[in-house]
Amino acid sequence: MAAHVLVTDVVLRDGLQDEPVVVPVADRITIAEALVAAGVRAMEAASFVNPARVPQMVGAEELLAALPASDRVTYSVLALNARGVTRAVAAGATEVNLVTSASQSHSRANAGRSVDDALADLAGVVAAHSDVKFVGGISTAFVCPFDGVIDPGHLADVAMRFAAIGVSRIGLADTVGTATTPQVVTALTAVRDALPTMELSLHLHNAHGQALRSIDAALDLGINRFDAAAGGYGGCPFAPGAHGNVATEALVAHLHHRGVDTGINETALAEAVALIKTMLAGATPV
Repeated sequence: MAAHVLVTDVVLRDGLQDEPVVVPVADRITIAEALVAAGVRAMEAASFVNPARVPQMVGAEELLAALPASDRVTYSVLALNARGVTRAVAAGATEVNLVTSASQSHSRANAGRSVDDALADLAGVVAAHSDVKFVGGISTAFVCPFDGVIDPGHLADVAMRFAAIGVSRIGLADTVGTATTPQVVTALTAVRDALPTMELSLHLHNAHGQALRSIDAALDLGINRFDAAAGGYGGCPFAPGAHGNVATEALVAHLHHRGVDTGINETALAEAVALIKTMLAGATPV
């Protein structure tokens, strides 16, 4: 088991994208500052997607330019296609999370294209930006609300095709939050067997309170990077029934109880969560 875990907080992206309000950019910057002050060292800060489809992500360029500067914090952004990557790079992004789906139905709902077309589109843009760090995220890696349980062999194939594009890390996402711990372990093992040198991470939503059990199992498999959202916010607008992310504060407390260091101060993190609740309460409805 790892002695140190890197927790990437995704509340500014995944956490806010499914809320029925639009949080102003200035308030999102204040949230980022509070998370940095709490010791969060990795943050997924924005999504470069069509604001007409996801209005909560409007102002991504402005947000990225105003994030608190720190050589101790890594900011990443999400993109679903070449157009989004081009926007992100033009805005100054240095780490871009490219996302596709394991299931065809979710890919069409989320990205408007098949998995094959999504990967082909992303391959060209990665080759065009050698100075940018690209990581990969696979949505519905374990269970899809449309297609059901994902075959681990199919997931491993998607991961291998992602690796061929040139990503430096692959995150497996339980987009709906209903994957069981055995399903997570089986899938992780299949991907690791297929890509033994690839760094893997987990992005778990938490429908049945089982995310921490799955994280414990992943720790035992040597995984040391996990996504979480302060306050447990989040969901996918294009995945019916998607639940919120595992809460950063719950994950940090759990890891600390296990003797795993995160570098995050629990008291300051609680203050950041309270701030987020206040910001959401005062935000403009979509």
